[in-house]
Amino acid sequence: MKLNTPPRRAKRSFASAAPLLLLASASVASAAQTLSIGDMHSSYNRNIWWMSVAVIVMAILIFIGVSYALFYTVNKFREDKHTAEPDQFHGNNRLEQLLIGVPVIIVTIITILAARTMAIVNPTPPDALHVNVTGAQFWWAFEYPDTPVTGGTVNVTNGNELVIPAGRQVAVTVTAKDVIHAFWAPNLGGQRDAIPGSKKTFQIDTDQPGVYQGNCTVLCGASHANMRFKVVALPKAQYDAFIAGAQAYKAPTPANSSEQNGYNIFMQGKASAAAAPCASCHRIQGTPAAGAVGPDLSYFGSRNTLGAGIWEGKAREAHIQPWIKNCPSVKPGCLMPAYEKLSDTDLADLEAYLLSLKLPDSAAYWGKVPVR
Repeated sequence: MKLNTPPRRAKRSFASAAPLLLLASASVASAAQTLSIGDMHSSYNRNIWWMSVAVIVMAILIFIGVSYALFYTVNKFREDKHTAEPDQFHGNNRLEQLLIGVPVIIVTIITILAARTMAIVNPTPPDALHVNVTGAQFWWAFEYPDTPVTGGTVNVTNGNELVIPAGRQVAVTVTAKDVIHAFWAPNLGGQRDAIPGSKKTFQIDTDQPGVYQGNCTVLCGASHANMRFKVVALPKAQYDAFIAGAQAYKAPTPANSSEQNGYNIFMQGKASAAAAPCASCHRIQGTPAAGAVGPDLSYFGSRNTLGAGIWEGKAREAHIQPWIKNCPSVKPGCLMPAYEKLSDTDLADLEAYLLSLKLPDSAAYWGKVPVR
């Protein structure tokens, strides 16, 4: 699976040293990132790894034992050594007891290991950070229920970019708006289905600050492969600064005529171009825009991705106007209406306004940690 990100030497996962584990690890290296459940900076991955080691060791011992018994029996009782008719007997009680007892012991050990691991990774720690995750065709909403916006009735929310503190458990409660999706950032923990009407909570974490890749892992429609997200794990001080800045954030007043025109189109639409108000679907903190149909755009200018992670960095900026003009043409299945009748000037003004929506430098989270 190739990710559309800048070139960088991929890291090697220790999982590559174990051929049997390769099928289970789902370690996928790209030019910029390594997606691997073998990332030992996550406590979830560490617990699953050590359980897997025990099971793999037992599997190897069973393979050796069965192979030895097979070759020993074939060699000892092969036809050129024994031409006489084989003895007929009712059975070997001791052998039958052994063949039943050993598998029972093995299954019991595996059950105990699995139950122990589940008891470690499933309970939510009392000091965990809580994040609500909602999947929709084809994007992700991340809400921080314990961090209300200053002077408001809503919580800090971000679209397609999840910011978490490194070194702390994050309790992720997952659901969906429309069809079944699945949330998975392999380097940070396990995956869970996002099901409409159902909420499932599990933990992710990492003790290494960095930017990590996440994906929807259940086929959910035409742009399933384009339903990505980023997880930015920050040191505690930087994470606290992000939360403080996000809570106090208010969209800046347009600084020039271009941004003002973009603001007007966003809030009111443009009847002459049959353009509906963007504010009917999107929210911008500190403005009348309070839509909940599409991603929150409060600090759009501080983000590094567009289209739920399809484009990053400079490629993102190059695609903002084509995205606004005709989203379904660049992302199949996108539900955002086309704004093809807007003039090039209007599109440029909308882009200028969106890019002006930035967090203060102290709260910005991109560029402060490396891509992992």
